[in-house]
Amino acid sequence: MSRAVLVTGASRGIGRAVAERFAAQGDRVALHYASRQEAAREAFGALAGTGHVLVRGDVSSPDGAADVVASAVDGLGGVDVLVNNAAANSPHPLAETSFDDWRDAWRRIGDVNLLGAAHVSYCAARNMIDRAVQGRIVNVGSRGAFRGEPDHPAYGASKAGLHAMGQSLAVHLAPYGIAVASVAPGFVATERVADRLTDEVRAQSPFGRVATPDEVASAVHYLASPGAVWTSGTVLDVNGASHLR
Repeated sequence: MSRAVLVTGASRGIGRAVAERFAAQGDRVALHYASRQEAAREAFGALAGTGHVLVRGDVSSPDGAADVVASAVDGLGGVDVLVNNAAANSPHPLAETSFDDWRDAWRRIGDVNLLGAAHVSYCAARNMIDRAVQGRIVNVGSRGAFRGEPDHPAYGASKAGLHAMGQSLAVHLAPYGIAVASVAPGFVATERVADRLTDEVRAQSPFGRVATPDEVASAVHYLASPGAVWTSGTVLDVNGASHLR
């Protein structure tokens, strides 16, 4: 049975791979993007099947997040699966960053990675509850929540918060039949981090490489599947044994 799936931040990288995975399995996808219109249109045009919608919006504001979900609901008739993938990041090492830039980084990154995901999750979950569907929410977190992000501390903290939010929602939403889980990838071969994928980074994994977006998408798709309900509350490491907890 076709499900209605909202994937935030899906114009490229992990988000695009996730959208493609759900579409290939016959689901209808709301592909969200914030500003990369050309990339989003290309990603949207590559989706298999029919019934998809392209959604533009700024999840960093509460109203913007609500509008993104409303557009997905209007286009798909509801939201059965939410994948919180939209993320912001930029370097801000404490010893080399002015206080003004430090404050800006924490505010901007937190507004997208944590608060944006929280507001989108609220709106999507309320739609699932109102429609009495066995919904799924999957958060794309990060290995950095556990391993540390010395040059990107707001990013690491926001992803740790995202994992914690997911576990809290997993407990709260279980009585409604809604499962919530997260993935915690290490480095992934995407455009965003292409300049950081050095031999040293690849050597962090005993496999000698970084993940592909498809490998993360596979984990997300599993956690959103009907058979994965008993994984609700989990944070699934997808890092090629580069960091063990």
